[in-house]
Amino acid sequence: MKKIFFLVIIILFPASILFSQTKKENTVTDAQNVFSRPYDYVNDFEKILNPDQITNLTNTLKAFEKQFLYKITVVTTSTIQPYTSFPDYSLELDKYLAKDPKLDPTILIVVSKELRQIQVQSIDLIRYKLSDNDTQNIITTYAVPEFKKGDYGKGLELAVDQIMNKLKTY
Repeated sequence: MKKIFFLVIIILFPASILFSQTKKENTVTDAQNVFSRPYDYVNDFEKILNPDQITNLTNTLKAFEKQFLYKITVVTTSTIQPYTSFPDYSLELDKYLAKDPKLDPTILIVVSKELRQIQVQSIDLIRYKLSDNDTQNIITTYAVPEFKKGDYGKGLELAVDQIMNKLKTY
């Protein structure tokens, strides 16, 4: 009896391995699904801005794009999954948005209150107007002090105003 039971186990065990299904992870599709939501000038996915702040910032960014043809997009997020670093997440989001000419930002500002991170992506063509040092200075001087006070709307508004002033020059 034990031999028969042992033989049945040996015969069935390899069969179960052959017919079992494994989940294949498709990181490209997963990454695209992370960004598959509608995007506008201000995208408060983390819910850290009030409706008035969103409206004011959106109107400012729309008017600036109409006048100067530079599109600035702001995105807030509480998670960067499946990415492991905030810069990687921001870069991939920028690439995702660049695929659609209506969404393609000249400057992308990604903020996370929960992760305490901010990242600014810009196209190479504006580096002569807005260098990485300029951007860093704007963020540390205008945005971060307001973020520390808990006023993300004001911090973003001040930073965006300074970025727009830099882009208006020349």
